[in-house]
Amino acid sequence: MRFLVGIDDTDNLESRGTGHRARQLSEALADGGFEPRGVTRHQLFVDSRIPYTSHNSSACIEVEAHAEDRDRVVALSRAFLLEHSAPGSDAGLCVTAVEAVADGITAFGTRAKREVVKVAEASELAASIGAHLEGLTGTGLGVIGALAAVGLRAAANDGRFLWLPRLRELSGVYTAAVLRDALGLDGVETEDGRRPGNDARVAVGEWPRPLLRGGRRVFLIQEAVGEDYQWVGADKQRLKQLSD
Repeated sequence: MRFLVGIDDTDNLESRGTGHRARQLSEALADGGFEPRGVTRHQLFVDSRIPYTSHNSSACIEVEAHAEDRDRVVALSRAFLLEHSAPGSDAGLCVTAVEAVADGITAFGTRAKREVVKVAEASELAASIGAHLEGLTGTGLGVIGALAAVGLRAAANDGRFLWLPRLRELSGVYTAAVLRDALGLDGVETEDGRRPGNDARVAVGEWPRPLLRGGRRVFLIQEAVGEDYQWVGADKQRLKQLSD
């Protein structure tokens, strides 16, 4: 079955961000015998009333495991975050099965993108579905972002992928078919839904940045004129607008 592991507030001003920690945690889960399926970044509300390090984004790991392994997923994730969260961080962890995520959790994630939400509400909602929600360092305020990341990932229409198998190995130019197959994408397409043929050549830059849109893993592209390609990955700023 599929579990979602949400984390937030693992960093400080000098350390690498939560997205980096999420990618490392996915590796640790793989080393523990589980199968990570992807890591997504989710942008939350930026407001002076909310303490955050730089961008106030949280991350979620989708991982394949047996139902009886939930406690091991929790234990491994907890141990990793306790060891690797930065000094002064307020790390939070949420773990639950995808199937358990109720509408109230996804609504909480959506609200956390546009308004201030409270720890008490996060705790109550997590308890209502039997999710594991825990503050690990500092004030533990990261439980808000951890639960929000789980809700947004389960809704499958928010954020961008920080990691997929082979994602960071790909740079340069590939055919659309190779990109889809290598990354398990549901689409290589323009923002308005145009899809080039399988043999169309696409420049991906330093590495592809697929989005999670409508339950689909989509690498957005735009037309380009190059020596050996006709398409290029969509502009980073536009991807940021669409994924935030």
